[in-house]
Amino acid sequence: MLGLAVTDYIHSSYPDLPEGQLAKLRASVVNTATLAETSARIGIGPILRLGKGEDQSGGRSKESILADALEAVFGAVFLDGGWPRARDLILGLLIDDITTGAERPGRQDYKTRLQELAAERGLGAPTYQISGTGPDHDRRFSAVAMVDSVAHGDGNGTSKKRAEQAAARSAWKAFSADGAAVAASSPENATENLPQPDERSENGSSVLDTNGVGHGST
Repeated sequence: MLGLAVTDYIHSSYPDLPEGQLAKLRASVVNTATLAETSARIGIGPILRLGKGEDQSGGRSKESILADALEAVFGAVFLDGGWPRARDLILGLLIDDITTGAERPGRQDYKTRLQELAAERGLGAPTYQISGTGPDHDRRFSAVAMVDSVAHGDGNGTSKKRAEQAAARSAWKAFSADGAAVAASSPENATENLPQPDERSENGSSVLDTNGVGHGST
């Protein structure tokens, strides 16, 4: 049902995208990571009924549980209200992910995005420090994204790949935020809103001459 709703929407909304790109777009939305993120965003984790052991082991934040719970909500809405309501709920929650995925293919691959961003800033290629905990049947991994031997983000996952992606995402967001702050405080932007030499005040007097010296009315 989830796959049907997303597939039907992207095929009708993006008819000019190549078939391969449509498949990638669908995969970028219909996956455990995206569903778990959406589930956490709308607050499903805290209201889950879990066994004591699962609850104590962090089950409310596990990707697989959050994703499954969200799909269960979709199913419940379908049984209660039918296909139109279920479709509207699915698209209402995932439309931003679909739109962003269509505009920026591959957005879920944060390892590649972090590597590209590091290269743009003249930094070395990111590396990842991985550690694992728990029994073999419930293994959890933690990763730290390192750029130029400095930790910039960390993340967790049920596999090394997911942990690395989570760490890369955290680091990419940190780098992006730092870049935006630097750009906003740069001298070029600080002078953007200053009056230009030929600008006039409301009473017709010159605000600045060509040397930037103010004049009063004559």
